[in-house]
Amino acid sequence: MIQDAVRRIPHVIAAEIGAGAQQVAAAITLLDGGATVPFVARYRKEATGGLDDTQLRTLSERLAYLRDLEARRAAITASITEQGKMTPDLDKAIAKAGTKAELEDIYLPFKPKRRTKAMIARENGLQPLFDSILADRRADPVALARAYVTEAVPDTKAALEGARDILAEGLAENADLLGRLRGHMRQVARLSAKVVAGKEAEGAKFSDYFAHSETWAKAPSHRVLAMLRGRNEGVLSVDLEVDDDAPRGESPAERSCAAVLNTSGNGPGDAWLREAASWAWRVKLRGSLSVDLMVELRERAEEEAIRVFARNLKDLLLAAPAGGKATMGLDPGIRTGVKVAVVDPTGKVLATDTVYPFQPKNDLRGAQVTLAQLISRHGVQLIAIGNGTASRETEKMVADLLAHLPGTEKPVKVIVSEAGASVYSASELAAKEFPDLDVSLRGAVLIARRLQDPLAELVKIEPKSIGVGQYQHDVDQGRLGRSLEAVVEDAVNAVGVDLNTASAPLLARVSGVGPSLAASIVAHRDQNGPFRTRRELLKVARLGPKAFEQAAGFLRIAGGAEPLDASSVHPEAYDVARKIVKACGRDIRALMGDAAALKAVDPRAFVDDRFGLPTVQDILAELEKPGRDPRPSFRTATFTEGVKEIQDLRPGMLLEGTVTNVAAFGAFVDIGVHQDGLVHVSQLADRFVKDAHEVVKAGDVVKVRVVEVDVPRKRIGLTMRSDSGEAREQARERGPAKDKAPARGPTSAAPKGGALGGNAFADALKGKFGR
Repeated sequence: MIQDAVRRIPHVIAAEIGAGAQQVAAAITLLDGGATVPFVARYRKEATGGLDDTQLRTLSERLAYLRDLEARRAAITASITEQGKMTPDLDKAIAKAGTKAELEDIYLPFKPKRRTKAMIARENGLQPLFDSILADRRADPVALARAYVTEAVPDTKAALEGARDILAEGLAENADLLGRLRGHMRQVARLSAKVVAGKEAEGAKFSDYFAHSETWAKAPSHRVLAMLRGRNEGVLSVDLEVDDDAPRGESPAERSCAAVLNTSGNGPGDAWLREAASWAWRVKLRGSLSVDLMVELRERAEEEAIRVFARNLKDLLLAAPAGGKATMGLDPGIRTGVKVAVVDPTGKVLATDTVYPFQPKNDLRGAQVTLAQLISRHGVQLIAIGNGTASRETEKMVADLLAHLPGTEKPVKVIVSEAGASVYSASELAAKEFPDLDVSLRGAVLIARRLQDPLAELVKIEPKSIGVGQYQHDVDQGRLGRSLEAVVEDAVNAVGVDLNTASAPLLARVSGVGPSLAASIVAHRDQNGPFRTRRELLKVARLGPKAFEQAAGFLRIAGGAEPLDASSVHPEAYDVARKIVKACGRDIRALMGDAAALKAVDPRAFVDDRFGLPTVQDILAELEKPGRDPRPSFRTATFTEGVKEIQDLRPGMLLEGTVTNVAAFGAFVDIGVHQDGLVHVSQLADRFVKDAHEVVKAGDVVKVRVVEVDVPRKRIGLTMRSDSGEAREQARERGPAKDKAPARGPTSAAPKGGALGGNAFADALKGKFGR
C-alpha cells in the first residue's frame, strides 16, 4: 500500500498542475531533502523540468493533503481487515477513493459509533421484521409487525418505526448512494439567506441578503462569506434548498433512495419502503449531506478568499519602490497631531517631530513652517502621507505648503497605505529597532520607509495585519497564515536581498535562513563589518553548507570582492559564468551589463553534466542585467483637488486613484475620500473580464469615473470602461457642485483661499529659503 501511494501521488499532482510525473517526483525528492520552493524554482530547473514557484507551491500543498489521504487509507484498510470484514470489492473501492470524504463514506458502516436508534431496534429484535418487508413486498407490513410486539416494542407503529430506523441507517451508510446524492445536490442545490425577524435595522449591512437565493455551485466566495458572517452575527438564517418544489416522494433524491431498495413494484411492502426511503431522505440524509455541502462551500469560499488575499499581498510586496531618496513620513492625526519623521536615502532616521495643524490647537501655519524647515534642512525629495484619519486634510496642508515653496524642484507627495503600521509600532521588533523613539513616532518612520522600499518594511509586519484580503478574519487562520508566509517568502527571494544592509526580518525570509540564522548574520555583520563575499557566510555561527546552498543565490553583495556576488548567479555555477566571460575575452565587470556581447553567446556551448541549458540561459540573462529588480518603476496617483469627502463626489466625475485591493467581484480604488470605491468586475474594461486580476493589481494607478454614490451606506461605484459622455452630461444636468477639479499634479498651483492665506506668509517662506 505504501509503495502504491509513493507511485500514485506524483501522477495525481502532475495531472493537477499540468506537468509530468517525473517532474513532480523530482520536485518531491528535493523538497523532502530540505530544499525550499524558491531554491528549487530558480536553481533546480533541470531536475524539475522548469516547474515555477506557483506550480511548486500547489505541489507542496497537495503533497501534504495526499500523504494524509494515504495515511487514512492505510488506517481504514487495517481497521476493516482487523474486523474480518474486508472483501475484494471493498478493497478496490478503498484503493479507488480520491478524497477523504469518499474514504469516510466507505468506512462509515465499519466505524465504531455511539448507540443509534437502529442499534436499539436490532436489540429489540426488529432486524427480521425489516428483512421480511424487504423480502416479501406483497405482504402487509402492519400485519408482519404484529409478530414483533413485545414489552420493549409496545405496538405495530413502534415496530415499523424501528424497522424504518434500520432502513435509514443502511441508506446513510451506502457509499454509492451518498456519492450520487452529493452529486445531485451539487448540481441543483440553492443557497438561501433570510433575515432573522427583528434584526433588519441591526443587520442593515447585510440587507443584500435579507431575501437572497442563488445556486450553490456558482455562489462566489465573497457572497458566501458575507452570508456566513451574517449568520454568525445572528442577522441571517442560511440554508440549502434541494428539490423543494418537488411533490413528496417524487424528488430525484427521494427516488434515488428508493431505487436502492428496488421499490418499483405495487405491493404494500413497496409502498412502505418508498415512504420509509422518503422519510430517511427528509429527516436523516438531507440534513447531514447539507452540512457536508455547507462545509465544502465554506472551504471553497475560503480557498478563493485566501487566493485573492495572497495575490493582493504579492502585488503590495512587489510594488514599485521609490528608491534611495530623503523622505518625510507623515502619520496624520487630528487631536493627537501629525507625527513627522525624516529618513535619509538608506532609511536612517534624521529627525522626528509632532505638529498640530488641526483641532483643537489649529496651529496650521506653525505646522507648515516646521515641515518647511525639515524639508530644507534634510533635502527632502519625497513626502509620504499615511492614508488614515485626517489623511486628506494633511495632504491639503502639504499641497498648500509645496505650492508656496520657492524653486521648481519640490518634493513629491504620495499617499501611502498605513495598513499594519500601528501593529508594527507597538511590536517588540519596533522597540528593538527604535528604542529611543516614542511609539507614536515609529509609525511615521514606517510610512516614510514604506515609500522607499515597500518590501523591506512590509516583511516586518505579520502578513495578516496588512489587510488586503476579503473576509480575512472569517477564513481558516492557520491556512491563511501558511499561504501568506509563502507569498512573502516568494516575493523576498524574487527580488533578492542586500546582505550588508538588510534587516533581520528581511533576511529571515530568505530561502534557507529563518529568524535564528538571520539574527546570527546580523550579529556577525555588526561584530565583523560588512561581508566582502558570499563565501564569508560560512563563518556565521550555525550557518552550514545546506543553509548556504539554499540562501546564497538570493543574497547580494554590492561592490564586493567578487562581482558575481552582486547577481543572482548561484556560487555553485560561478565556474560556468567565468567560462562565459573567458570566451568573450572580456573583464567580468566590463562584460556585466553588455547586452550585445552576451546575446552573441551560444548558451549550448556551456552546457555540461551538471548545468543544463536552463541554468546557462539564466546566467546569461543575469550577466546582461545583474541584480535586476522584478518590481515596476515608481509612479504615483494624484488625487483631484476639491474632492476630500464622499459628499464631494458626483456621478460623472473623472478621477485618478490607486488600487488598494482586488477581489473576485472587482477592484477597490482609493480616490482620496476616506472610503475606497468599487470598480465591479463588469466595469473594469470594455471587454468581458472573468478575473479582476487580469486587468489590475494592488498598487496600480488607474483612471476611474464615478457611477454611483451612496453616502448613507458609504458605497462608491466606479467604472474604468470607456466614457460614452452620458455620465458627464448627467453630471452637468444636476448643476454645479464641488466637483470642478483644478489642474492636477503633485506640485499644482496653490488653491484659492489656501491654508497659507495671504501673500505675507508666502513671502516669509520665500525669504527663508531664498529664490
